[in-house]
Amino acid sequence: METQFTSKVFATETIQLGQTRETIVRGGRDKFALLPKAFAGIKQIGVIGWGSQGPAQAQNLRDSLAGTDIKVKVGLRSGSSSMQSARQAGFTEENGTLGEMYAVIAESDMVLLLISDAAQVENYKQVFAVLKKGAILGLSHGFLLGHLESVGEQFPAGINVIGVCPKGMGPSVRRLYVQGKEVNGAGINCSFAVDQDVDGKATDQALGWAVAVGAPYVFKTTLGYEFRSDIFGERGILLGAVHGVAEALYRNFVMEKGMAEEEAFTATVENITGPLSKTISHHGIIAVYNNLAAEEKKIFERMYSAAYHPAFEILMEIYDEVSSGNEIRSVVLAGRRFERYPMGKIDGTRMWQVGARVRAARVGAPKVNPVTAGLYCAVMMAQIDLLIEKGHCLSEVCNESVIEAVDSLNPYMHFKGVAYMVDNCSTTARLGSRKWAPRFDYNIMQQALVDFDGGKAADSKLLDAFRNHMIHAVLATVATMRPSVDISLSE
Repeated sequence: METQFTSKVFATETIQLGQTRETIVRGGRDKFALLPKAFAGIKQIGVIGWGSQGPAQAQNLRDSLAGTDIKVKVGLRSGSSSMQSARQAGFTEENGTLGEMYAVIAESDMVLLLISDAAQVENYKQVFAVLKKGAILGLSHGFLLGHLESVGEQFPAGINVIGVCPKGMGPSVRRLYVQGKEVNGAGINCSFAVDQDVDGKATDQALGWAVAVGAPYVFKTTLGYEFRSDIFGERGILLGAVHGVAEALYRNFVMEKGMAEEEAFTATVENITGPLSKTISHHGIIAVYNNLAAEEKKIFERMYSAAYHPAFEILMEIYDEVSSGNEIRSVVLAGRRFERYPMGKIDGTRMWQVGARVRAARVGAPKVNPVTAGLYCAVMMAQIDLLIEKGHCLSEVCNESVIEAVDSLNPYMHFKGVAYMVDNCSTTARLGSRKWAPRFDYNIMQQALVDFDGGKAADSKLLDAFRNHMIHAVLATVATMRPSVDISLSE
């Protein structure tokens, strides 16, 4: 995949990641003055949808473009229950910034289609039909491309088709942007993609969009690689895997090790969302291992060895399901069942009730549990290795396997539990987490924990590969471009 590009508007730089060189653009509020040039000829940006990404991107774009003649207008279905929420955010019919979905699409020069993935599949023909001549179609996920490929269709000719994909849930995109008002930048990293460029302006339009929503840094991908890594990642360590890992390990600690429930929750979820996430965010995965005492390292090594291959097995299956189109079809079909069977709650079990008590009594950060550390790092590394094997650029690998987890998602689980994390995400992500978390739970329980509890020796070759993995140097480079503040969550 080509990872280098040029821009007529924004300063670019080239970074070395492993054996590859990637061009990036650094964001920041000092770049907002360049946005009118990036959006030259665009008088109205229509933000369609008010789900996970819609509210965040609409508000960030509006704030970033304040003082210009570019209008940001939200388009929603007539009678949508989200209308009131959009009005509360300052988008109203009276000020001309809120309207019916298809009317907004028809009048906008740039259309950001941020309705749910399933809704995109159900409505794309009508969307394409009303796009004005020469409009720009923007997507924050390659899901629609995946669907079009599966049915042998294409985007309309004669328009720019771009993607800007924040590497975090919508609420994080907004929260970090707001926090960044006091510093120059804070936000969520974005990948961008140009699927069609009819006038030579698509790259700068995409970069402008990414900078405007607050990306600290922007890297290049394709919509095809994006939807594969994104759908795969949220079913993996970002959501599904971390949920399954926590459930399996908590149950093992209580039932097999005789831990008190509060102690077990602290050793699992509180470990993952607290010291492990903080360490990985600032210092990388290898720092988790290096910070352990000698005896703790031995425990980490045995658990890492026991968990890596059971995790890799499921991750292979997930990637195949995504690449084949099966997972995309699964999401579309699920959407058609929602009226009869909406998604149920995922935090009603005793474990998550215990978690609420632990959070209420929280004082400081717990000591790292080497079993939890070994298991979590093994799953994360397995995901990294699979994405590298599949040819994804290293920025995409890092963001979809590490940065999004520790900087955007895990803080939400730390704040209010697994449901608060998962259900702040897109419908596609929520479905994927519910579908695949039990698979990780089962494989970890039946294979990894059985081998670990049975005393199986560590795999020296696997551990050497971990300790010497090039991803550690890559993460160190990428860490220099992390959000300028840690996300802050409060009531």
